[in-house]
Amino acid sequence: MRASIERAESVGISDAQAVESTLAGDRDAYRVLVERYSQYLYRLAYRMTGNSHDAEEIVQEAFLRAYQKLSQFAGNSHFGTWVYRITTNYAIDRIRQRNVEEARQAPSARPSEDGVQADAMALVKDPSASPERLASSAELATKMKQALDSLTPAERTAIVMRHWEGCAIEEIAAVLKSNSNATKNTVFRAVSKLRKALEPFVGLGGTARAIGTES
Repeated sequence: MRASIERAESVGISDAQAVESTLAGDRDAYRVLVERYSQYLYRLAYRMTGNSHDAEEIVQEAFLRAYQKLSQFAGNSHFGTWVYRITTNYAIDRIRQRNVEEARQAPSARPSEDGVQADAMALVKDPSASPERLASSAELATKMKQALDSLTPAERTAIVMRHWEGCAIEEIAAVLKSNSNATKNTVFRAVSKLRKALEPFVGLGGTARAIGTES
């Protein structure tokens, strides 16, 4: 995550300059930050929630909350890291809210979304794949989404941050408001659940490659 933030800061004015200008009343400076991180945060929210509607809402709300609290922003950290945490925490809230709402409703088939599916397919697709292989990849994508949906909000956050976003355990612990050991256990549980869910479908080796947890 830090590498992505540093690359973003290397283009144009720095985050610190943009924050300072925004606080001085220059709204265009905040637009620079929005444009710089919106795609990055959308990808994160998309992976966590599995659908575009929630992802868009999360990103918009995250930038709004960041703007409202910008005067409280600690300049000794990256703006990208700060807004990333805001986004992740709000995504967790959205997942929990969605789970409560779904629990109140009668079970019904949920339409598949292309966010997580596209991710899974990108990880297993082969340019020379046969129609049978492509069909298998689509099935794996569906199975991946179902497996992710079965995780708790904390487990889903941990697996996305660790194995798709490349975050350190300490960063995940900060978002989950936990300690390093407990966070490692959360990551382990999430990986174990995904492996168990996907192993019958692609085998242990394929599962590990698909979720980025091969040893």
